[in-house]
Amino acid sequence: MPEYLWEGLTRKKETKKGEMEAPDEGAVRALLRRQGIKPVSIKKKPKDLLENIPFFKQKVKEKDVVIFARQFATMIDAGLPIIQCLELLSAEEENVTFKKIIVTIKEDIESGISLSDALKKYPDVFDELFVNLVAAGEAGGILDVILNRLSAYMEKAMKLKAKVKGAMTYPASVLVISIAVVILLLYKVVPVFEDMFAGFGSALPGPTQFLVNASAFVQNNILYMIVVVIIVSVAFKRYHKTERGRLQIDTIVLKSPVFGMLLKKVAVAKFSRTLSTMMSSGVPILDGLEIVSKTAGNKVIENALMDTKKSISEGKTIAEPLRESGIFPSMVVSMISVGENTGALDAMLAKIADFYDDEVDTAVDAMTALLEPFMMVFLGGVVGGMIIALYLPIFSMAGAVG
Repeated sequence: MPEYLWEGLTRKKETKKGEMEAPDEGAVRALLRRQGIKPVSIKKKPKDLLENIPFFKQKVKEKDVVIFARQFATMIDAGLPIIQCLELLSAEEENVTFKKIIVTIKEDIESGISLSDALKKYPDVFDELFVNLVAAGEAGGILDVILNRLSAYMEKAMKLKAKVKGAMTYPASVLVISIAVVILLLYKVVPVFEDMFAGFGSALPGPTQFLVNASAFVQNNILYMIVVVIIVSVAFKRYHKTERGRLQIDTIVLKSPVFGMLLKKVAVAKFSRTLSTMMSSGVPILDGLEIVSKTAGNKVIENALMDTKKSISEGKTIAEPLRESGIFPSMVVSMISVGENTGALDAMLAKIADFYDDEVDTAVDAMTALLEPFMMVFLGGVVGGMIIALYLPIFSMAGAVG
């Protein structure tokens, strides 16, 4: 379907511009008039030659989906039909890829498909959690409530992810800078000093000789080193994609001294928030646990949740298998048990999620405070040690002359 660029005047004589997919120019005029806009100019949008190449396609970000859900909920709550909501959302959407997806969803609904089935066609944009909650909202006639819950859940999940990413970024960036500085010194700076040391006519100190040897190794094998790094990276990624590899790597990550505790707290917060949102929206607990396990992001936790689902189907409570897994803290298991006994499990899970969100904040601040001086000492020690090793022969020669 062709796209049109339009410009028009509202009833308040304000100029508005936008894009719209329609069969022809007449359909664009009709849709604009329906929205209370008087068309001034309508022209076909020129085709982008790169739009069909995946690399150049604009990606749909999580933030785009959150805004879509929030606006969609507001429109439905105001009493607008779903088709009209999607028309307005597609007209206002700036992300070209997402705009086309919304238009296609609208066309699917017009052809008789349910909203959840239309969303299911785009798993990269709308995950299983989103689709299942929308299906529950459609079945219960509370789509606006569900979409508001979804957008609130996604906003909190984004904040949690941003906190963890921020905590990981600093040590990773310092480590990368350290490696880059060391390679630059070995490849460019040490050879200059080596030529100068050649005229001294005496044996070099141990640290300096080690640097000279390391520099010679890097200069002679730099291409091989790059190839080895690429091969190891590709092999690691492929191994992580296998069931066994993912399980082993995720187990090591959870047991790591600094990041392990933080990631456990993040997992508990995410599990509690997701399951609470699904249960309060009317999704059965067994279906909820299966979806939560797939979105856990860690194979160890995924296995524990699938075992929990199996145990519940056999008549056990949710707290028993969670306690047996050894991953979830005893306080969390006890609170879940209380929630089950009182019939308010979704509310209890929401409280656990709020508590562990604060715990993640505290853990991130503590880890940053711990890592910052350590990384600065590490970077200063590596670079400073290399500089001192390079100047040792000069100090020795100056002492001999003195």
